[in-house]
Amino acid sequence: MNHFEEDVQEKRNDAIDSGVGFIASFAFFALVFIIAQAVDVVSFF
Repeated sequence: MNHFEEDVQEKRNDAIDSGVGFIASFAFFALVFIIAQAVDVVSFF
Protein backbone atom coordinates (compact mmCIF):
# COMPACT_ATOMS: atom_id res chain seq x y z
CA MET A 1 0.00 0.00 0.00
CA ASN A 2 1.10 3.56 -0.66
CA HIS A 3 2.75 5.39 2.27
CA PHE A 4 0.44 8.38 1.84
CA GLU A 5 -2.63 6.16 1.94
CA GLU A 6 -1.60 4.78 5.31
CA ASP A 7 -0.81 8.12 6.99
CA VAL A 8 -3.74 10.35 6.07
CA GLN A 9 -3.53 13.84 7.54
CA GLU A 10 -7.01 15.10 6.74
CA LYS A 11 -9.98 12.74 6.78
CA ARG A 12 -12.60 15.24 5.58
CA ASN A 13 -14.33 14.83 2.27
CA ASP A 14 -12.52 16.58 -0.60
CA ALA A 15 -15.86 17.64 -2.12
CA ILE A 16 -16.38 20.08 0.76
CA ASP A 17 -13.02 21.77 0.16
CA SER A 18 -13.52 21.93 -3.60
CA GLY A 19 -17.01 23.35 -3.10
CA VAL A 20 -15.67 26.06 -0.80
CA GLY A 21 -12.96 26.87 -3.35
CA PHE A 22 -15.51 27.08 -6.15
CA ILE A 23 -17.81 29.35 -4.14
CA ALA A 24 -14.91 31.62 -3.11
CA SER A 25 -13.59 32.00 -6.66
CA PHE A 26 -17.10 32.54 -8.03
CA ALA A 27 -17.78 35.21 -5.39
CA PHE A 28 -14.50 36.96 -6.21
CA PHE A 29 -15.22 37.13 -9.96
CA ALA A 30 -18.83 38.18 -9.30
CA LEU A 31 -17.52 40.99 -7.07
CA VAL A 32 -15.11 42.13 -9.81
CA PHE A 33 -17.99 42.05 -12.33
CA ILE A 34 -20.27 44.07 -10.04
CA ILE A 35 -17.56 46.68 -9.47
CA ALA A 36 -16.93 46.91 -13.22
CA GLN A 37 -20.64 47.37 -13.90
CA ALA A 38 -20.89 50.06 -11.22
CA VAL A 39 -17.91 51.93 -12.72
CA ASP A 40 -19.49 51.63 -16.17
CA VAL A 41 -22.81 53.07 -14.97
CA VAL A 42 -21.13 55.91 -13.06
CA SER A 43 -18.89 56.83 -16.01
CA PHE A 44 -21.96 57.00 -18.29
CA PHE A 45 -23.24 60.15 -16.57
